[in-house]
Formats: sequence, structure tokens, C-alpha cells
Amino acid sequence: MPDVRRIAAGTVVAVVCLVGISSCEGDDGPAPATVPSETSTPLTELSTDTLVVRRESFCSAVDADRVEEALGGPPDASSAYDNGEPARLTTEVRDVVHEFGCAWRRADGVEARAWVFAPPVTLDRARAVARDADAARGCSAVPEAPAFGRPSAAVVCRVDAALEASYRGLFGDAWLSCSLTVPGAGADQAELMDRSGRWCAAVAIAASDTTGEPAAE
Repeated sequence: MPDVRRIAAGTVVAVVCLVGISSCEGDDGPAPATVPSETSTPLTELSTDTLVVRRESFCSAVDADRVEEALGGPPDASSAYDNGEPARLTTEVRDVVHEFGCAWRRADGVEARAWVFAPPVTLDRARAVARDADAARGCSAVPEAPAFGRPSAAVVCRVDAALEASYRGLFGDAWLSCSLTVPGAGADQAELMDRSGRWCAAVAIAASDTTGEPAAE
């Protein structure tokens, strides 16, 4: 999977270590799927170029209904991390990350993630990375995908036995990314792009700030 996090020198890609947060007594399987209480916003209907994203933690602001919608049911595990915190990169390596991020996962392997870089990103650098977003093996850009900031990129990647759709884009000087991964490389790509678009719209809304105040340094 390509990771646009290389745009910031020294930025380390975090591998999220999920911690279980819920279970059902007498049932070891995933919780049953539920229907969100409100209708989500398709990314095609959200003017992301008008949003101002702050380079700070936003995970607690993500709508729980949108998490359930993206996952297809309540999460069985979640995690979050802040800039400067140590994170496990592999089973042997831990390092300090330079971003704010979070992830939610179901026992069936569906995972929704979101993260924003702590360092500011220039427009020229963002353009270069957006053009190169589909460079990694198994990944391809999605033609005519809705904008997710400006500039932005939409990519679908085959990761092991799963399919991952992700959007990445520049909001002011903040590079925001989100992804949705579903098990089964044969998953319907069109359905996944719509589902991930709604998820990323929820992420952009949660991470945005309309006050116009400068982002944290």
C-alpha cells in the first residue's frame, strides 16, 4: 500500500495495535450489524475544499454511527495515537510517530482508519505525492474520484487477501488520510468506493475546523 506519509521528513508510518473494547457475553463472534440512525453524507456531496483541518487529534469527534456504517456493525476493537507517541511498527520495532490517528476494527477483518500529519505540508509537496499515490505494487488510482481536499488522491490497493480503498488530500496545510479495508480481494470495488467515500466524508467533517484559526504548530 502506498503511504503518502513519506512527505514529511522523518515521518514514521504507524502500524496500529488494536485493543479490544467490547464483547458480548456468551458470544465470541462479531456483534451483529446495525443500521445507522442517520443518513451519511456521500463524498460527492461534500465540498471538501472549503473545510479547514487542524493538525491535531480528532478521533473523539468521529460520529459513532459513521464508524458502524463503515464497518458494517459495531467495532470489536479500536485504538488511537497522538503525535510524538511510540507505536509498534512491526513485531520487533517500535518508534515515535509524527501524526494523529485512529482505527476501528471488526472481528471479521473490516477496518476503518484515519490520520492527519502533525507537520505542515506545502502545496507543491502535496501535488507531487498525490500524483504518485498509486505507485506501490497492487495499487491503482481511481479515475474521476470525488475530491478529498485539494489536491487529493483516491487509491484502491490489494493488501494480502483484502481490498483497501483510501482517500488522501490537503486541507490548508494539513494532509488528511482515511481508509477502509474489507477482507476478500474479490470485493466489489464500486461498492467499496462509495462506502469508503462516506467514511472519509465523516472523517473530514470530524477533523475540520470552521473557525479559521491557524493550525497547531
